Amino acid sequence: MNHVALKMLMGDKGKYMGIIMGLTFASLIMTQQPAIFVGLMSRSYSFISDVGLPDIWVMDSKVQFVDDIKPLQDTELYRVRGISGVEWATPMYKGLLKARLTDGTFQTCIVVGLDDATLIGGPPVMLEGKIADLRRSDSVIVDIDGARDKLGKPSSIPGGKPIPLKIGDTLELNDRRAIVVGIAKVTRTFQSQPVVYTTYSRAKSYAPRERKLLSFVLVKAKKGENLTDLSHRIHEATGLAAYTQAEFKELTYEYFMHNTGIPINFGISVLLGFIVGAAIAGQTFYNFTLENLRQFGVLKAMGTSNLTLLRMILLQAVLVGSIGYGLGVGLTALFGYAMRHTILAFKFPWQLLLFSGAGVSLICIFAAMISILKVIRLEPAIVFKG
Repeated sequence: MNHVALKMLMGDKGKYMGIIMGLTFASLIMTQQPAIFVGLMSRSYSFISDVGLPDIWVMDSKVQFVDDIKPLQDTELYRVRGISGVEWATPMYKGLLKARLTDGTFQTCIVVGLDDATLIGGPPVMLEGKIADLRRSDSVIVDIDGARDKLGKPSSIPGGKPIPLKIGDTLELNDRRAIVVGIAKVTRTFQSQPVVYTTYSRAKSYAPRERKLLSFVLVKAKKGENLTDLSHRIHEATGLAAYTQAEFKELTYEYFMHNTGIPINFGISVLLGFIVGAAIAGQTFYNFTLENLRQFGVLKAMGTSNLTLLRMILLQAVLVGSIGYGLGVGLTALFGYAMRHTILAFKFPWQLLLFSGAGVSLICIFAAMISILKVIRLEPAIVFKG
């Protein structure tokens, strides 16, 4: 009977391909759009991920996410260093500054100032130069994406690609010279702005004059110290917010989830994909059943039970669902591979396979149910009519 079910399914190649294409489209949308959403949301805390060495981030208690900078006084650094359980604490500056390029245009950059002595918090991967080169006069390190694109030198050909920055090139940050001494690889930020690293003292000279310029205090706990307890002690002693790396990521993630329209926009796209896929697959599968009612009637007249007919329809649904799901996931993987060097945010964790698989399963169940009801109510006498 399984062979008969497959022959019935594939007999009309047009409807067979229509069902598969509907499920492929639904699987593609329910996998691709969440993958872009996950990639975009992971960029919201990418800066925290790149700074992997500190255990705890200390900041103003009103900070809502990583880019919501509320500067502290430099004296807060020494207060944190004096708390029991802290192995070391270093300052970090993070701010948005305008870089003046060689053609006179301006580009907003994320400028990160690292502790002059230790350079803790620097870029995770150096492609050219060394982090220690930041100790040179007027030196900065630029991320590779910014060096190739937004901070690149204008092309001699109108409309041509920018000429990438290289070691030895110069920029202007707040009317002060900055010499590129290194090119680094960093995770793209949420706004995909260029990232420029320098020392803390030099970053303060680049930044506009303010009374407070300390953005974060990066803390390393002593070996065996409970991070949650240490965070509480820092908060009680200083009144500042102290988060572990995971807690700071979650704080940033929750801010973007609740205060932007990103989840709603992507959620609507996924829902539309599910509805369209269900409509196409359900309607096509139902029409396929209607055209084969005489065959089902013959089987019923020959004594085939409803349970056997149910198994045949489920086999058909499982087959087209598996093919459509596989094609949709495969196209998503190819799309992500093709976009790997572009600005598009794309992250494909294994959980998305389960999510889209569940969605395609629901569509197949819906399509099979409307067909099953029609077949179960079928009178074998239909075979002898007409």
